[in-house]
Amino acid sequence: MTETRLDLAKNTLVVLTIVLLIGSTLWILRPFLGATIWAVMVVVATWPALLWFEARLWRRRSLAVLVMVLILLLLFVLPLTMAISTIAANADEVVAWFRGLIAKGPPQLPEWVGGLPFVGPKITTAWEELVASGVAGVEAKVTPYASQVTGWLFSQAGVVGALTLQFLLTVVIAGLMYAQGEGAAHEVRRFGRRLGGQRGEDAVVLAGKAIRGVALGVGVTAIVQAVVGGIGLAIAGVPFAALLTAVMFILCIVQLGPTLVLAPATIWVFWHGDTGWSIFLLVWTLIVGTMDNFLRPMLIRRGADLPLLLIFAGVIGGLLGFGLVGIFVGPVLLAVSYTLMNAWLDSAEAPPPATTAPLPLPLPTTPGPTP
Repeated sequence: MTETRLDLAKNTLVVLTIVLLIGSTLWILRPFLGATIWAVMVVVATWPALLWFEARLWRRRSLAVLVMVLILLLLFVLPLTMAISTIAANADEVVAWFRGLIAKGPPQLPEWVGGLPFVGPKITTAWEELVASGVAGVEAKVTPYASQVTGWLFSQAGVVGALTLQFLLTVVIAGLMYAQGEGAAHEVRRFGRRLGGQRGEDAVVLAGKAIRGVALGVGVTAIVQAVVGGIGLAIAGVPFAALLTAVMFILCIVQLGPTLVLAPATIWVFWHGDTGWSIFLLVWTLIVGTMDNFLRPMLIRRGADLPLLLIFAGVIGGLLGFGLVGIFVGPVLLAVSYTLMNAWLDSAEAPPPATTAPLPLPLPTTPGPTP
């Protein structure tokens, strides 16, 4: 009995020590966890591109890593820096443009708006009150919101700086992972095998496929929709098309779609009397807004054959639960859990292995009468 108690105390102390070590390690690495998760997602999603560059650069991994790091800098750090400098340089121009728009007064509301069921009369009444108030009334209504937006932008300056530093750290960690990718993947698969045998290793492989599928489905679709939508805005002559393109990209990443930008732009063009360009932009909005219905499932299934509803729930839930990095973490966690549950259910329903029927035992012979 005493030996059993000593074993229990020893096992308890061992578990507590392991938990303390894991918690301390995570606490020390906490400033780097976000960048590390982002780097893992980026490296797993773009690993085929690294191998493609390596095959064409004389099998030199260092040259391929250098090319990938430069591409990541161009994709992450440079656009963010340019966006910040562009907003800072054009802030006065944006304010002057809004003041000029307000000075013109509210445009005439189209007649068909009043005929809309339920909301048409309310919109018409509110618009007539706005027109009757004149330019001073419009400025009085807009100024409080403009000051709130300006204050929010100034408060987010530190957040933007921290985000830039996070992107730089992500690029550095991704470069290290590119250089030692095979070794890291081998160790992760060993860890999964040690935890759950073959199923644990399969879960690791599935996580990689889910990351690639989400990166292709969510990221590439957002890029395509934003770029095509921005081209339409530029062709139609909508001001600040580059800034609106960046907003569309963010909305597509969070699964809200580009229509929230393209629809108001179409209405703005129509109210300024450009009927032809407004019709063009309306058709363009319909094309871009529905593009993800066939593009996203096709790209996701190239990485992992997962239900689209699961990916959608993972993106939205991950974004709300973990922030921007949850866009990739959420779908991966749901995909691994979904596949493991299916494997567990399939193993429970699998028929037992067939066994050969036992050979019949020899029947005892009835002894005959002794002579």
